Amino acid sequence: MIAPGAPPRSTPAGTGGRFVTPGFAAGFAVVVSLFFLWAIANNFNDLLIRQFQKALDLNRAQAGLVQFAFYIGYFVMALPAGLVLRRFGYRAGILAGLAFYAVGALLFYPAAELREYAAFLGALFVIASGAAFLETAANPYIVAFGDPARAEQRLNLAQAFNGLGGAIAPIIGAKFIFSGVEYDRAQLDAMAPAARAAYRAAEAQMVQLPYLALAGIVVLIAIAVAIVRLPEVPRETGGNTLQGLRSVLGVPALRWAVVAQFFYVGAQVGVWSFFIDVVKTISPATPERQAAYLLSISLALFLAGRLIGTILMHRIVATRLLAGFAIANIALMLVAALGHGTTAIYALMFSSFFMSIMFPTIFSLGVRDLGPRAPLGAPLIVMAVIGGAVFPPLMGWLSHGMVSIQTAMLVPCVSFAMVLAFALTVRSAVQR
Repeated sequence: MIAPGAPPRSTPAGTGGRFVTPGFAAGFAVVVSLFFLWAIANNFNDLLIRQFQKALDLNRAQAGLVQFAFYIGYFVMALPAGLVLRRFGYRAGILAGLAFYAVGALLFYPAAELREYAAFLGALFVIASGAAFLETAANPYIVAFGDPARAEQRLNLAQAFNGLGGAIAPIIGAKFIFSGVEYDRAQLDAMAPAARAAYRAAEAQMVQLPYLALAGIVVLIAIAVAIVRLPEVPRETGGNTLQGLRSVLGVPALRWAVVAQFFYVGAQVGVWSFFIDVVKTISPATPERQAAYLLSISLALFLAGRLIGTILMHRIVATRLLAGFAIANIALMLVAALGHGTTAIYALMFSSFFMSIMFPTIFSLGVRDLGPRAPLGAPLIVMAVIGGAVFPPLMGWLSHGMVSIQTAMLVPCVSFAMVLAFALTVRSAVQR
């Protein structure tokens, strides 16, 4: 997922049309690394949902609370992050986000020892709080590193690293989170209680090393942020925040964007969260690790879609392209939910390609007419990612006693219809 903010209106002196202002190349590289970093956290969650079902004996509805806890963190911390940036600046906001992130990752170690689901959810909430700070700060800040006319190129480069992180996260997770040991319900029931408890404890402890390593990487990046040269961006500290929020909520495009983003993020998180479960439902003989690799391919298609979509936007109006991608995903979700065999699996995989442009396009259309009020509108769209907290538990609940988890993919289908409605609604009001 990408959560851009409103670009700063001023940049370092002497940009001279450069992609990156001289002296800020190292700082630019450090900030770009943040895009990769939060993609790892976001996409590890898709594997945790499967892993916690094994380690903690959870059903899908309960495991779906992984995304609920994570995206609640985003929702709760988006506005506080904006206030910290406004008061203390971008470097302080990034360091605060990295601190939250590192602490949350470290909390996975005791959570695995306790094997308490609430402890894991608490750790995920802390990580998400950090990611909310990073996403709120990094996207707008990266515009300040060079010529404003080349800001879109810098953002596209940074977003590509986010897609890269999302693509390799399942590969890393499959290697270090999944043990490769799988038992069905009958085999587990046949085990002696001590053997079953030992198996679940070992599965819980599989998450310790990856998250300890992640915490170490975060600390190293925080040290780099603290010492590297970064541009100073003037910021406004006055004004009535409540009145400003009321003002931007009066803009129809922003209100629609908040709604569309809620449904889009819910669909994205729902598809990726249960991707492995759906593959296992369609093809029970597929090993977990192989299903995780298929998810990685799907996320690579997401990266490809982002790059191709950016090129297509030079020729196709953004609203029209968004509508076309939404229609494609409505069709693919119908096939994934109601189809059979590899056809259904491929449909699920290719949905990521057409999801690729949705978040940034919805965002940009939502804030396009806000002008200087964009910094107040942006956090509202970021907060809409709470859709990611709602949809996985809903889909998990539907898959128990009502429909299969495969058929539950009709929920994202409805969500993409809402994205289509947004694109058609704003199309006549938005000029290229």
